[in-house]
Parts: sequence; C-alpha cells; structure tokens
Amino acid sequence: MNDFLEQSSWFIPCYGLVGALLTLPWSLGIVSRTGPRPAAYLNLFMSAIAFIHSSVAFAVIWQHSSHQLIFHWLKVADLDLSLSIELSPVSLGALELIMGISLLAQIYALGYLEKDWALARFFGLMGVFEAALGGIALSDSLLLSYGLLEILTLSTYLLVGFWYAQPLVVTAARDAFLTKRVGDIILFMGLVALSSYGEGLTFSQLGYWANTAHLAPLTAALLGLSLIAGPTGKCAQFPLNLWLDEAMEGPNPAGIMRNSVVVSAGAYVLIKLQPVFTLSPISSDALIILGSVTAIGASLIALAQIDIKRALCHSTSAYLGLVFIAVGLGHVDIAFLLVFTHAIAKALLFMSAGAIIMTTSNQNITEMGGIWSRMPATTLSFVVGSAGLIALLPMGMFWTLQRWLDGSLNVPGWLFGIILFVNFLCALNLTRVFRAVFLGQPQQKTRRTPEILWPMAVPMVALTVATLLAPLAPIRWSFWLSSVAPLTNNDSFLMEWATPLLILSGFLGYLIGTLIPVRRPWTRTIQRYLRIFQDLLAYDFYLDRIYAVTVVAAVANISRLIGWLDRYVVDGIVNLVSLATIFSGSALKYNVSGQSQFYVLTILIGVSLLMWFVLSGQWSIIIEYWSSLIS
Repeated sequence: MNDFLEQSSWFIPCYGLVGALLTLPWSLGIVSRTGPRPAAYLNLFMSAIAFIHSSVAFAVIWQHSSHQLIFHWLKVADLDLSLSIELSPVSLGALELIMGISLLAQIYALGYLEKDWALARFFGLMGVFEAALGGIALSDSLLLSYGLLEILTLSTYLLVGFWYAQPLVVTAARDAFLTKRVGDIILFMGLVALSSYGEGLTFSQLGYWANTAHLAPLTAALLGLSLIAGPTGKCAQFPLNLWLDEAMEGPNPAGIMRNSVVVSAGAYVLIKLQPVFTLSPISSDALIILGSVTAIGASLIALAQIDIKRALCHSTSAYLGLVFIAVGLGHVDIAFLLVFTHAIAKALLFMSAGAIIMTTSNQNITEMGGIWSRMPATTLSFVVGSAGLIALLPMGMFWTLQRWLDGSLNVPGWLFGIILFVNFLCALNLTRVFRAVFLGQPQQKTRRTPEILWPMAVPMVALTVATLLAPLAPIRWSFWLSSVAPLTNNDSFLMEWATPLLILSGFLGYLIGTLIPVRRPWTRTIQRYLRIFQDLLAYDFYLDRIYAVTVVAAVANISRLIGWLDRYVVDGIVNLVSLATIFSGSALKYNVSGQSQFYVLTILIGVSLLMWFVLSGQWSIIIEYWSSLIS
C-alpha cells in the first residue's frame, strides 16, 4: 500500500484540480438552492485527501532514494517533449508543506468569506492554485514547470481580482498580472535557449550539464540573467516587487497562500536552476545584487506602512531577497531552510492579520489598539509568528540563520551585515505593528472585537504549533547541499560572534520598536525632512511613478507611433491599392463591346506593352546585334 501511494504521488496535485471541477455547478450558478457552501466542502475534502496522501508519501520516500517518472507528451522526429516528475524527499516535503498550508488556508476561508456570495468561485480558484503549486513542487521538467508557473500567474490574477466590482481591485489585478508576465516572458526565452543547449534537459540533469557545458561567457551570462527574470517576478524582487503590494487588495485567505508558498514556488524553481548560474559570475552577482537591494529596501518600506497586510507583505520580499543571495553564493541548503521557515511563520502572521481585519472591518493599524485582551488567540498567533520570523532563540529562523553564519560556509562580511540589518528591521516593524494593534487604549473601531470563530481559529492554532515545532523538523536534504568552504579569518569571527549578534540585532529591534511613539493619523510628524523620508518609504521609493515616466511612458509612446503608422501609412497604402483597383475596374468595363476584333486588338496591345517592359533593358543589346549582322 505504501509503495502504491509513493508511486501515485504524481497524482497529488490533481486532487486540487478535481476539487475545482466539482465546484463548477455552484460557481456557474447551475446549482443555487443549496448555497455555495457544498462546493467549499467538496474542495476541502479533496485538499484533505491531497494532504494525507502527500504526508504518507513523504514518510515512505524518506527511506528510499529519489526517482523520476517520465511522461512522453510529444515525440516527432528528433523532437521529444517529455514531462518529468521527480519523487524525492525534497519534492515530496515541499508538496506536503504546500498541501498543509493550502488546507489550513481553505478552512480559514470558510470563516473569513462566510457571507461572500462568490464563495464557490473562490474555492474553485484555490483548487487551481493548489494544483499549480503542487505540480511545481514535483516537476523535474523545464517545460512543465513553465506551464505551471503560467497557471500560477493566471490564478494570481483571478484571485487578486476576486472582488472585481471594486475599481481599485481591478487595477491591482491587472498590475500584478502584467508585472509577473514580464518575468515569465524573459524566463521562457531562457528555457528555450537552455533546452536547445541540452536536448531533453531536466532539472536533475542541470548539475552534470553545467559541469560539461562549454558556453561563451556572453552566452552564459545572458542565459543566467534570463532564467533569473522569472523567479524575480514570482518572488517579488526588485524591480518587479510592487505586484505583491498591489495583490493585498485580494481576499486574505489567498494572501496567506501568496505570501507563504506562492513566492516560495518561484524560489523553489530558482534553487533548481542554481547550477546554471555557476556558468557565469555575472549571473551569480546579479542574484546577489537583486537580493541585497530587495532585502534592504523592502525592510525599510515595511516600516512606513500603515496597512497591516502591506506592513507584513514587504517583509516577504525581504526574506526572499536573502534566498536570492543564498542561491547566488551557492548555499542552496540555506535557501531551502529559509523558504521552509519563512513560509510557516508568514502564513501564521497573515492568518492573525486576517482575524483582525475580519473583526474590525479595518486594515489601518493607526486606528487600532487594545485588542490583546479581547482576542487572546489572535494575539498569541501574531506573537508566535513574529518570533518564528525573527532570529529569536529557539525559533526556526534563528537556527536557519545561525547555520548560515556558523563558519562552515564562506560567508562574506557584507552578507553578515545584511542579515543583521534585515533581522533588526523586521523585529522593529513587527514590534511597531504589535504595539499599534494589540496594545494601548482601545480605539473606536476596536472597542468591540470578539475572538474569531472556530473555522478561523483552528488553522491558526495548528500553524502556531507547527511554527513552534519547525526547529525540530528533520530537515536533511539528500542533495543540492552547499559545498563547504575552508575557514577564513572572517569565518572564525562568525563562529564566535554570529549567535550573540543575531540575538542582539533582534533585541535592539524589539527595544527600539518599544520605545518609539505609536503615531496616530492626527499625530503625524511635522518635521519636513522626516516626513520626506517617511513618504519616500511609504510610497515604495516612488517606484510606481518612476515606472510611469519611464517604462509605461515609453510603451505608450511607441504604441501611439505604431498606431499612427498603422492608420496612416499601412492603411493608406492598402486604401490606395483598393482605389486603384476600383478605378481600373470601372474603366475596363467600358471595353466590353462584344466585338471579337476589338478583343484581338486589346490582346495585341497588351502583349506588345508587356514585351516592351520585359525587353526594355535589352533594346540596346538587340540593336547592336542587328547592326553587327547588317554590317
């Protein structure tokens, strides 16, 4: 039985797709008398089966070696498009994490969207979401992974625009979709190029191929940069990071998935592509630069946000920036640990944020306060989720960062500074949000805030336990382990000071977050320079306006130019030909007289003119020839 469950693990992502199909009668309005909840129950049932199946399969595969299942999709001549599935402890572990968080998010959605008229449509979209994520976890094929990433982009668009009656939601869904499409198109170019260099290439073959490939430096650099573009969009990294902020307009249960496992899917693909980045130092440097800029910039942006979901989502970009740095340095085991630890803690934080939004009908943290005594379970969830995200002993992120900085890996000093800086700002931001929302005097919108009902409380409690147990999980990656570099003086320094400085950075962030005043809307600072800096961070360094006057303006001007050329040049030539045809036809109709001698004369004149034009360049040669014959 266990072997059967292991061999049939490829079907696990299909459970979510089956659940989405079962919701169609309710989503399309064919069945209305029962209400939408039966559709939610059907999709939940399929998600529960998927989670159980993935858990059993992971327990079985842990004792066995990994293997591939290959499905030949299209085979014509020398073209063989195969869809490869990898069954390994890493892939099935990632699948179990996805299915677990998806199941909890859907149970949570039962309470959060209890009165929403489109509940069936939401669960159908979540089923497609789950299927695409599960397929990415198991995929070992370049083609299959790209197709699933496209489905993920479409699902993101539909879920962000779920409340499509609101104009702001429609704009956010459009911007999120187009931003991710930029990365997807460039990624597709890289995948086509990569497939052409390695026939039938799969992710599991990349290591061997990278060691034997002989590419020109420019080719290797362009190939690596194109493959980075897709995960850059999926992981909300600079300069494609604004879509995650826009996506917060969607329902919070989808935001739980988006900020935990959806961004992790992009990082998962990036980790699988890591051997390609070793071919060119430009690719590795680009990963490190993008990750560093995003980690620092997103951590600063989060400090100025007053929307509770946006204050949390920017830290997602920051921690995924650390994943980019780890992949650029070749520390892929650290990248896996960062993805795993961050996903669980961030899902818990968004569940607690959703509980607050549900009870207060408000997302502005400056209008909240004094909730802790009225919502103890939500308060505990937020505290545990925050502790899991900060390098706080003995939580999971502490052991992940401590393993990165314990001296066994060649970690440069600047990376140590970035990690401390991100940890400090994350602790400062979460303390700021906690004080504004849970502590202090109750505000008008928080005077009556009862604890949430069990459909939302049960997933929060389950994730709280999972976050507390995350440091004890037997994370033993069987491959893709980082190479251990010889110790240097910097490594010896890290071995002595990494742990104390990690703890100190988190403590300083907590201390400063406790001491700074909690500002309400009517107490915003009047200091000019401080307000300029605050606005700079609150508006995401004005990236949207920079895009508006650069990329968007360029595309708009080029579109107008092409439109003018199409309207006046292309259409003008076509209209000229059509008018000439009309006039010539109208003139020739008068030649139809019915007299055969007139037709013969017309034919002779036409043939004579045709011969004249054909031989127009040869008359001088013909005249010289006849002249020579006469002479």
